[in-house]
Amino acid sequence: MGDLILQVLEGLRAAVVAVAAAFAGAGADQPPLLQGYVEGEFVRVAARSAGTLERLLVARGDAVEPGELLFALDATAEVAARDQAAAELAAAEARLADLRKGKRDPEIALIAAQKAQAEAMLALSEVNLRRQEQLVGTAAASKEQLDAARASFERDRARVEELGAALEVARLAGREDELTAAEAAVAAAEAALAMAEWRLDERKAVAPAAGMVTDTLYRPGEHVGAGAPVVELLPPANVKLRFFVPEPLLGALQIGDRVRFACDGCPPDLGARISFIAPEAEYTPPVIYSRESREKLVFLVEARPEPGRPPLHPGQPVDVWLDAP
Repeated sequence: MGDLILQVLEGLRAAVVAVAAAFAGAGADQPPLLQGYVEGEFVRVAARSAGTLERLLVARGDAVEPGELLFALDATAEVAARDQAAAELAAAEARLADLRKGKRDPEIALIAAQKAQAEAMLALSEVNLRRQEQLVGTAAASKEQLDAARASFERDRARVEELGAALEVARLAGREDELTAAEAAVAAAEAALAMAEWRLDERKAVAPAAGMVTDTLYRPGEHVGAGAPVVELLPPANVKLRFFVPEPLLGALQIGDRVRFACDGCPPDLGARISFIAPEAEYTPPVIYSRESREKLVFLVEARPEPGRPPLHPGQPVDVWLDAP
């Protein structure tokens, strides 16, 4: 590309030398003609992390759309980390759900059955106690038997109360602090999964804008360094015209002014809008330096072609007129 631009600039040598003379001798109906060339602002798409290039999905000359997958690095470790994070999140969510709903139905049914059995034992103990209370003081029962019956009754009543409390607890969710800890564990697992998915996505690169693939810099199987460009794109909006304007013409130009341009094989009436005017003057570029033009100061001007123009290629020569129709 550099050699092509040098050749273009070499071809502009005579044109830039003649600009001042053309400007001085031009009549009102003959606007000054300037020579320029097309330049592209290339977009180099890279991976954030290093790795082996596993898939290259585009080739030079391909047209791509925004979001289209360009290449992918080996992601074996990242896939494993993503799967592990997903499993840990599922475990944390299950733990939280278990704390929120208390014990399982079979466990509650078991405690309820034990309570019913204890209530039956309590009823039997109560009947025996009442009988011993009626017989105490007679030859049929002694005070020791009454005390034993009363102790059995109190034991069975305490058992019923114990199982009743256990049944209520079984129906409750986890304690508030346990629930808070479980919710925090779920949030941490979700963040870990998001990080793992982000790292996995970083192993792939998509087109940031529509454009043409101008170069691919690696091949599948090669190691790619972190931040190293793999694919080079040229979006249509990144094509611009570059030309040099003599100092006498500069005062009439402003950002946003329209200029006309033409190129070999292009349709007529092409236009562009000035997007940049160099703040400092310079001599004619070294490749078009000559004894006659070394005293002529020029200013670099850039212009963006209007929509609907034909494809332009970096290094392509163009003729530019400064009068806007």
